[in-house]
Amino acid sequence: MKTFKLASASALALAGATWGGTAAAEDLTLCWAAWDPANALVELSKDFEAQSGHTMNFEFVPWPNFADRMLNELNSGGKLCDLLIGDSQWIGGGAENGHYVKLNDFFDAEGISMDDFADAAVYAYSTWPKGTENYYALPAMGDANGWFYRKDWFTDPEIMAAYEAETGQALREPESQKELMQIAKFFQGREIDGQERYGVSIFTERGSEGITMGVTGALYAWGFQYENEPGSYDMVGAVNSAEAVEALEFYKELYECCTPPGYTNSYMGESLDAFKSGQVAMAMNWFAFFPGLFADPDIGGEKIDFFVNPPQNKDASTLGGQGISVVSYSDKQDAALEYIKWFAQPEVQQRWWDLGGYAVHKSVLEDPSFIESQPFAGDFLEAMNAVQDFWQEPTYAELLLAMQERIHNYVVADQGTAQEALDMLIEDWTEVFEDDGKL
Repeated sequence: MKTFKLASASALALAGATWGGTAAAEDLTLCWAAWDPANALVELSKDFEAQSGHTMNFEFVPWPNFADRMLNELNSGGKLCDLLIGDSQWIGGGAENGHYVKLNDFFDAEGISMDDFADAAVYAYSTWPKGTENYYALPAMGDANGWFYRKDWFTDPEIMAAYEAETGQALREPESQKELMQIAKFFQGREIDGQERYGVSIFTERGSEGITMGVTGALYAWGFQYENEPGSYDMVGAVNSAEAVEALEFYKELYECCTPPGYTNSYMGESLDAFKSGQVAMAMNWFAFFPGLFADPDIGGEKIDFFVNPPQNKDASTLGGQGISVVSYSDKQDAALEYIKWFAQPEVQQRWWDLGGYAVHKSVLEDPSFIESQPFAGDFLEAMNAVQDFWQEPTYAELLLAMQERIHNYVVADQGTAQEALDMLIEDWTEVFEDDGKL
């Protein structure tokens, strides 16, 4: 990746940026993925326009194309985006390659404290190097991979009786990964309301990040770690541990036993479609979609309910979500910083949650009414307290593509064993880190 010089916040001040006041009214462009929360952000940002005099423009890119489009924009030093809500894995590259403005001086000047945001969100969405107090984004959109299910099926007396007769257990939200599979096997091929149904829709997509984001839900629940010691890049015995092998074998069995026919390349959209069309009893997807699912006139309301990623050896969920950064190539950085200051306000964060965004400001999350504010609010809190993320290295794209290939080849293409897939993944990642000078 090409390295560009980063304009620091202090340099902006010398250039005349007015953090405490109002910059001359300018058009700002905010770049993000095209999905339900983006629509909520458009509505939220109308308040900023009214208060600031700035006009907000939005560049929303469908998820399958989002990374390629935005990373190409950053790597070319493009000026399309003044503000970017970029994936958590981009923070390392955004910092080291000079794509994002470092925000420490700005936060200090404006009294914005990272202590006011959930610790896991600050760590994942804002900091580089990890665990340091170097901030390149404000936490914008908390997210994790969770689950939802057909509550109307789970509470149907005939279905409940059949499940208990087959398993000797009550039909309920699964409390472990293995119980999730047991329920999925029960529903697989079962006729309900005259139609054949299936167990689950999970992530199997190879092209971008899908199968990695899906399989880590199992890996993390079994206790998977990327390194034996954080920062060591010592992966042997961690990435390919006995627990990791068991988790990967589990995910392959779940795919083979319990997904709809032809479900070989599915991610967010396909998972949602399978559930909304009534094909599956349970589905994995990001919490970001849960408000829309609950509001859906056909499968929402009393027909749906939600649960956090079930544990196996430990509580764990795959992290999603993003921080919002000021792009260093923007000619409107002072106005972009105004937006950051506005967005960080507790009352704005509360309205963000109310509109369907996932605020991670503690004033929102710790409000006594939060748990009851949505049927998935408690699950979201539980998930965010036990999230794990993929490598956030500047070379994350190469690391991700390697995992996509190895896992898809094993799970979907039925090549080799789980042990071989993870052993080869370590070889791939070792080569990436060697080329990057980390090993």
